[in-house]
This record gives sequence, structure tokens and C-alpha cells, in this order.
Amino acid sequence: MLSKEEIGAWFQSLQDEICKGLEATDGKTKFIEDKWIREKGGGGRTRVIADGAVFEKGGVNYSAVYGPTPSNILEALQLEPSDFYATGISIVIHPQSPLVPIIHMNLRYFEMTNGTWWFGGGIDLTPHYIVEADARQFHQALKQVCDRHHPTFYTEFKKWADEYFYIPHRKETRGVGGIFFDRLNTERGLSKEQLFQFIQAVGKEFLSVYVPLVNKYKELSFTEKQQQWQRLRRGRYVEFNLVYDKGTKFGLDTDGRTESILMSLPKTASWLYDFKTEKGSEEEKTWSLLKKGLDWA
Repeated sequence: MLSKEEIGAWFQSLQDEICKGLEATDGKTKFIEDKWIREKGGGGRTRVIADGAVFEKGGVNYSAVYGPTPSNILEALQLEPSDFYATGISIVIHPQSPLVPIIHMNLRYFEMTNGTWWFGGGIDLTPHYIVEADARQFHQALKQVCDRHHPTFYTEFKKWADEYFYIPHRKETRGVGGIFFDRLNTERGLSKEQLFQFIQAVGKEFLSVYVPLVNKYKELSFTEKQQQWQRLRRGRYVEFNLVYDKGTKFGLDTDGRTESILMSLPKTASWLYDFKTEKGSEEEKTWSLLKKGLDWA
């Protein structure tokens, strides 16, 4: 029977693999590790990269926390009182260049002493400038991963991502989406071991889909105007993560390490009053594609 310790150990190995791959891609700087302990139970390994040749700021974080489930979590998830255990990996990378997209991935496992358990997570891409061919390639890769494990996963999880990574007060998506899922358990006819294999496949896909995109654009020059747009798009990223993101809320509600939780925020971001894009510009094109329901695959 698959144990929480086995799942947590694999997340740690994935953290090692992804950090190594991103360091090689950047070529200048290394991740700094900060191990932390949660007073109420558990801890983690925060790994942060900053001021690199390619990556301005980013984190690849592992955590495993446990203890009595806070009452607000029980109420929000409609669960009976019981102790919990949650482990996972969370990644956000903010590049130096506005031509290189932001990427996010979160994979997690949650269980309670009353027998409740599930997997959750997702991966999504947030280009500052949307290149439709890149978005299609990203989604096609995710669809292939999903299709190997269940015929409805991609359609279901892509729609879920469109709904989840949406900023209602802006009426726009955060980026081109990806896949998102939560409370994934045996109700879809797959065993715990089979679902973990799916989680592993998604995790292994991270470097395969992201590094080629980084290498495609990292050497290209960019303008101050493009940097200004990058900072505005980062502002949208901040709005989503602080107002809507469930991972941020769960981390704060369970007394997780604040610095690790908020590592997802960029080093710099901007908010200009009533900003308007120029007609016919690349910025206007990107804005027009920040919609739910686009068939990228």
C-alpha cells in the first residue's frame, strides 16, 4: 500500500531534479536552500533562485506538514474533525526577460487520520506575450500526459484550469492555462497507485515543457516598453495569488512558513491607472487571448 512517506520522498526527489535542471538552464546562479520547521508539526525545504542570468526570482519548495486540522479548513472543505497530513511541491519561476513566460506547478497529497485522502495540483503557463504556437505545444504535451492515464483527464482538467486561473475582477485569465485538479481519488476508477503515477508523470513533464521555451527566448533582446508590460502582467499575477489562490490560503491558514508561501510573488510589479494597450500592438493581441475556453490543444 502506497504510504505518505513514499509520496513525500518522491516529491523531494522531484525538487532535486527540477532545481538541477533550472540551474543548468540559468547557467549563472544556484538555488539557496532554507530548511524550516512548523511548530505544530512538520516542515519543509524552501529553495529560492534570484538574480540569475535567466531567472530573476523563483522558488521550488517542498513541504510536509501535519497535526490537528484547523477549524477554518474543516469548514471550508466540509470535513469531519481529524488530524491531517499534507505534502507536496510548489514551483513559481519569474524570468528576467518579458519574452520568457512565467510558469507555475503545484503537486500535493492530503490525507486525514479518518481515512480521507486525495491528490491535487496542476501546471499552468503565464506568458507576458502570448505566442499561440507555444501555447498549443504546451497544451498538447499536457494532453498527451493526461491521455496516457485517463481519457477524460485533459478535457476535465483543462476546463478546471480555465475556471481556476481566472481573475474575476479583471475578467481575464492569468495566462494560457494548463491543467488543474483537486480532490483526485478513486471515484474516477483509478487506484491510489495509478493516480500517483499520473502525479509523477505531470511532475516529470515540468522541465520538458519549460526548458525549451526558456532556451527559445532567453537570448533575445527586449525593450523598456516590453519590460513595462511585463511588470503590469506580474501585477495581475500578484492579484490572483493574494486574492484567489487556494494554495496561498491553505498555507497561511495552517500556519505555514509565510516567506515560503509568498515566494510566488515577483521581485517587481507595476500598477498603472487605467492602462490601455495600443491598437494593433502585441500587448493588445495578448490581452485579447486572455480568455477561458480557448482550444489550445
